[in-house]
Order: sequence, then structure tokens, then C-alpha cells
Amino acid sequence: MKTLKIKSIKLFTIGMLAAALISISACGGNQGNTEKEKSITAEEAIPKPPDMDLPTATFLGDLNAVKQHIAAGSDLNVREPAVGSSPLITAAVFGKTEVALALIEGGADLNLKNNEGSTALHSAAFLCRTEIVESLLKNGADKSLRNNAGATAYESVAGSYDDVKFIYDIFSKDLGPLGLKLDYDQIEETRPIIAKMLE
Repeated sequence: MKTLKIKSIKLFTIGMLAAALISISACGGNQGNTEKEKSITAEEAIPKPPDMDLPTATFLGDLNAVKQHIAAGSDLNVREPAVGSSPLITAAVFGKTEVALALIEGGADLNLKNNEGSTALHSAAFLCRTEIVESLLKNGADKSLRNNAGATAYESVAGSYDDVKFIYDIFSKDLGPLGLKLDYDQIEETRPIIAKMLE
């Protein structure tokens, strides 16, 4: 009887140890998986910028890529080396309205100047990008800033169209091969409207 009792105690003890080991290993396994899952989830939660750099995405008008850069916290004011334009200035020049609006809302520096001292407001105003001008003004762009020629955005559109048509011709010649399309009739008609907005 004593032998049977000892065997029962041994079996009970072995069973309890086995249960404890299974329980410990199961808990440890779950904790490891949970932490691993948390790690993967945290990594996936951090937005990553797309493979395309922001200046290229802006130039091509790739709104999705621009939004990915904004979400990932990319530098929205990175300058392209040739003329020092920010993505916002590039969007204003080439009339990439949706991209410009996304950059404005995303926190791009509205008053950053390119190598010629022009801001996005100068570019958008001179090229009569009405919606971009409106958004820049609504979001606090400084309309008193002067470019290297000493002109404010207002002064760039306040004068006679005929007096500055040659500048549009230069823009068209130099940037036309890159995709800049200017509607001269629309520009002539819109300049006074933009000037009124900038007064």
C-alpha cells in the first residue's frame, strides 16, 4: 500500500511538473509571439517614403507618391540643385495643383525662396495658378517678400501683360521641353484677377 501511495505521489508530481513546464513554455511562446507581432505591427504602422524621391514625384505630378512622402515625414523643402526650387515651387511652376495643395496642407515652407529669390507665391502668381495662389494666401504665405529682381508677387502681375510677355516666352522656351504649357490668353485674362487677390 505504501508503494502504491509513493507511486501515486510520484505520478502526481511528474504530472504537475509536466503541466507546469507546458504552461511555462506556452506562456513564454505566447509572449514571444505577442512581442514579435507587436514589433511587426509597429514597423508596419510607420509609413515609409516611396522609392521615387519627392522632387521627381512632384515634377511628374504623382500625388500618391507625394502623399506617401508627407505621411513618412520626408523633408518637404528639399531643393533641387539646378535653381534651388522646393517641391512646392516646382508644383506651382508646372501647374501641379493637387500636388501643390497637398504640400501646402502637409506643412511645406510657403515662403522658401529659390536661387532667384522667388517663392511659390511668386511663381504661382506670375503663371496665374489661381487655386494655388488662393491656398498659399489662405495658409499664410507672405505676400510682401521680394525676389532678387526686387518684385513682390503682386508686382509681378500688376503691370501690363504686353510689358512682360517676353518673360512668358522665355519660360515657354526654357521649360516647354520639360512639359510647361502656357495658355497666353488665360494668363492675360487672369493676371488682373491674381493682382486683385494679392493687393
